Amino acid sequence: MIRDKSGKTKEKLPKGVIAVGPPSFRRERALIKQGVWPVAGCDEAGRGPLAGPVVAAAVVLDPKRIPKGIDDSKRLTAERREELFEEICATSSFSVAFASPARIDRDNILRASLWALKRAVEGLAVAPKHVFVDGRDRLNTCCDCDAVIGGDGIVVSIAAASIIAKVTRDRLMCALAEECPGYGFESHKGYSVPEHLAALDRLGPSVHHRRFFAPVVTAREKHQPWTIERKADLFEIVAEPAVSAAV
Repeated sequence: MIRDKSGKTKEKLPKGVIAVGPPSFRRERALIKQGVWPVAGCDEAGRGPLAGPVVAAAVVLDPKRIPKGIDDSKRLTAERREELFEEICATSSFSVAFASPARIDRDNILRASLWALKRAVEGLAVAPKHVFVDGRDRLNTCCDCDAVIGGDGIVVSIAAASIIAKVTRDRLMCALAEECPGYGFESHKGYSVPEHLAALDRLGPSVHHRRFFAPVVTAREKHQPWTIERKADLFEIVAEPAVSAAV
């Protein structure tokens, strides 16, 4: 234990370990002081899974009613996410958008995610004057946008959006589990865990699977080979038709 300048004791972290604090409202507050408001945070859930949509959320927090305990959704328990989801919905302006598996198949996962994030921002009741988005890619919005790497652990508005997106998607995957029993969507939420891979091998893909993710392609080859588009082999030797001798 060590003492800080105020005399309070705190636990000393092991060498090489960096303390990670909760996300703050600092960046939003700086913009408010400049007269920029509303300020939205946005994030998505579901880029990695083999099934289900990407869910994007945009949130404008009320500076006077920010729920306590908001953090990166990945650092919260499922129970705490549910509690904060209700508090954020009750005190904030928010919007949710979805990119379906069909759009992911058509556009690729990155473009589909950015499309959903933009749609979430555009769905807010009052258009924001500034947007913070988690990740490396800025959104093509009608207002200024800052991309913040690791933003869900830094900017509290992004963290709030991560909670809205995660809880919404988890609830949706539980509903899809009832529609498509046997895959275990209610437990793994579509991620490529051994249970899910075994179900894919046993049952083949459902309509909610992303057709071009590698494990799904493998399952399609086994259960739905007619859906696999074969490309011509440029080095394949094709026998020429025999020419009959002239009489």
